Amino acid sequence: MIIDLDGTLLDTAADLAAAVNLMLAELGRPVLPESTVAAYVGRGAEVLVHRALGGGLEARVDAATHERGHEAFMRHYHATNGLHARAYPGVHEGIAAMQAKGLRLACVTNKPQAFADPLLVRCGLHAAFELVLGGDALATKKPDPAPMLHAAQALGAAPAEVVAIGDSINDALAARAAGMAVLAVPYGYNEGRDVRSLDVDAIVDSLLAAASLIDPIA
Repeated sequence: MIIDLDGTLLDTAADLAAAVNLMLAELGRPVLPESTVAAYVGRGAEVLVHRALGGGLEARVDAATHERGHEAFMRHYHATNGLHARAYPGVHEGIAAMQAKGLRLACVTNKPQAFADPLLVRCGLHAAFELVLGGDALATKKPDPAPMLHAAQALGAAPAEVVAIGDSINDALAARAAGMAVLAVPYGYNEGRDVRSLDVDAIVDSLLAAASLIDPIA
């Protein structure tokens, strides 16, 4: 199993919005509603900063502005990371059910490694994963399939033996390109898209529901 972090395991919108708005205030920009920041989540910190500063999903700002914003965001997020994050309903139960079945678990996220590890520790989930792969651990991040393939290799599994669970188009595209089965949860951050529009094998209400669908290969 390869499981996404933000929007799948944990609701981190409040932490991210706090850091984004501290960044915006520092740069003399108007702050954003948490719902807007949540819609900008999904492609890592670099893109989140572009979107927050530029005011849209496709927005890009000049290099100097982005550098100032990115430095400020990273500094503030070190302080806000994990302050308000909460596991979604069924996450702890779903992880326990997967472990009881003997499934091997990895977490692959576009969140930088320096934030992913302490966040999972603070929320009591880090020990469940054999591998936590941050968005800056490799040269590319989701929707590129490379992180998914790297995680599968670390788990000792062929891509066809892996089920990926996520909340966004980036998760679905990465898993499909890697040759994996894909499940989606409907409650996360999907850049304003309807989760029903994604190319996935099923939509599950929770990780516990996902666990009930999957059996390990003998």
